[in-house]
Order: sequence, then structure tokens, then C-alpha cells
Amino acid sequence: MAENYSFGIEEEYFIVDADTKAVQRRMPSAFLAALKTGLGSAVTREMLQSQLEVATKPSTDFLESARELRALRRNVGAISSEFGFAFIAAGTHPTAAWTSARQTEAMRYDAMTQDLQMLAERNMLCGLHVHVELPDADRRVEIMRRAPPFIPHFIALATSSPFWNSRRTGLMGYRLAAYDELPRTGLPPLFFSNEDFKQYKQALIDARVLPDGSYLWWSIRLSEAHPTLELRAPDCCTRIEDSIALAALYRCLLRHLFLNKELNAVLTPVDYAIASENKWRAQRYGIHGSFVDREQGRAVPVREAVGSLVARIAGDAKALGCESELALVNEIFETGTSADAQITVFNEAERRTKSRGEALKAVKNWLAATTIQ
Repeated sequence: MAENYSFGIEEEYFIVDADTKAVQRRMPSAFLAALKTGLGSAVTREMLQSQLEVATKPSTDFLESARELRALRRNVGAISSEFGFAFIAAGTHPTAAWTSARQTEAMRYDAMTQDLQMLAERNMLCGLHVHVELPDADRRVEIMRRAPPFIPHFIALATSSPFWNSRRTGLMGYRLAAYDELPRTGLPPLFFSNEDFKQYKQALIDARVLPDGSYLWWSIRLSEAHPTLELRAPDCCTRIEDSIALAALYRCLLRHLFLNKELNAVLTPVDYAIASENKWRAQRYGIHGSFVDREQGRAVPVREAVGSLVARIAGDAKALGCESELALVNEIFETGTSADAQITVFNEAERRTKSRGEALKAVKNWLAATTIQ
């Protein structure tokens, strides 16, 4: 399956009260048991009790993965409703207060909370993770080094976190602003060889900074549990079609990078700094902003930059049989991201009700309804 660039999709969700859509602070053990019975290993708990994660099986067929992802959301929704809950797929919950968050009881999370302190409590954030297996696992460090200039594209397309603690943040994707407070996040360092990466990871393990590579939380990383290169930058998408679009874009990009070794073969400090700037611009403006393009000597609209990438990897999409899924990327520019929709719902409800609280409630209701489609 590695030769076919097999992939898997992981989504993190907020569990909320079915009526108020307020985030659920505690997970009843019976609810967790029901999830395990219904979904098995496809569902796992997260660091905070208000969240959970689902994962599709490794696949080379997007139709199959889309059906599985829909089934996972349906099952989570059905089980949640039995306990008076619902769930929301978004980078942040519009009104959740991180100060009331409760940690999941587990040795891993105990250690993380002890190390991260308040930053662990503020991690009330949900992302979309996409795993892709390469034909040669030994080239994962190389591909990770060449990928950063494209990471902002995924961030812009996935923005679903314009609200935080009942406030408009002014950013289309606030999640990474909070998540990047944690150590070992953001764009990965520029490792020039497998040995560089191994020495870095081993130095941190030897110093007891971390027990293994699963504590490296960069926007793209080598998975510790799977032979994959994992994309972690995007917000969790409210619409399944957006999740599928980003997964297809990522899978095709990795194939293109794997087969075209000259692309971003030498990234200079200037290139890396520009990628970091574009990452911020993606968080701030989403699909409505622009990226710094040094080669063209101008600001390139995100739509143009993404369009150029889609055109570049069109042959890869054809070879992988996911042309229709890659085409969904263009639809995001027509419909807007989840952040666009949330802001529209908020503005319309606030004009109608003259109440900020009612407007936020409308956003939560839209998120819950759209998540289960």
C-alpha cells in the first residue's frame, strides 16, 4: 500500500451538551464505554475530557474513506444523543472557557500536564491530521524538510476557529495561535538528513525532555505509531467534504515531492522565514489573504497560490485516482471555509437579535448541525 501512498484521516471533536451546545467538562464512563463498543479502536480520548478523536483505517480509496468518516460521525452522533450530548467539528469551540477544562486521567496526560502547566489547560483545540505512507519510509525526513512552503495552503483552506472564549479573535484560524504556545510545534526544523533528526530526537530523550517522538508536535512530522508522514497543521473541518479535499491535496503533494526531488531541494533561511510569515497570514486571513512569493516579487492571493499548487499536482491526482476529491479544494473558495460560515451566522444573528450571546448560540447550533450534516 505504500507504493500507492495509502492514507488515513484523524479528526478531533468537542463533546457538547445536546441542548445548550456548551462544552462537556466531564466524560461519563458509560459514555466512553459505549463509544468503545460502537467504534472500537477507531475512537480514542484526548488530553482534555471534553474532546475525542476518530481515525479512519489506512486506505487508497477516497470513496471508501469518505464513507467511513461519515459513518464515524453518524455513530458518534447517535451514541452521544443517547447520553444527552452532541459533538462539534471545529478548531475551537466558540464559547468554551479553557479555565474550566478537566484533564483526562492517564499517565501520558498526567506527565504532559505536569510539564506544560497552564498551556495544557489551554489546549482546548481540535485539529485535522492526515497520514500518508511513502514508498520509501527513509525519505520522510527529506520530504518533511521540503514541505514547509506548502503548509500555509492547508492552514488557509481549513480555517474553522474564528472564536475563542466567546470572543471574535480577528483571526480566521485562531487554533494554531494557541497551539503554538506549546514546545515543539509550528513548522519543523530544517533537518538535512535522517541522522540530524535521529540525533535531535535522541538528545531530547537522553535528557529526559520527552520519552519518544510522539511528543514532537510540529505541523508536519514523522509519525511514531505509523510508517507515515503526518500533517497536523489544519483546523478540524466542520464539513466532511473539506476534510476529504485537504487529505487529497496532501496525498497528491507528497507524491509530487517524492517524485520531483528538485522541488524545494534547497530551502534557505529566507525561504523558511517566508514560509513562517505565510503561515501567520493563513491563520489571520484564511482564503481571503495573500502569500509572500519571493520568486514573483509580490503578494500572491491565496486562491492563486492554491490554484497553482492544484495545477502542479494534477498529474499526481490522476495517477492516484483522486481527481474528483482534489477538485473539492476549489469548492472551498466558492463556499468559504467553516470560519467564513461561522462569522456570517454570527453577524446575521447579532443583527437580528441584537444579542451577542444569541449570536454565539446560533454559531454553536450551526456547527453542531453541519458537523453531522
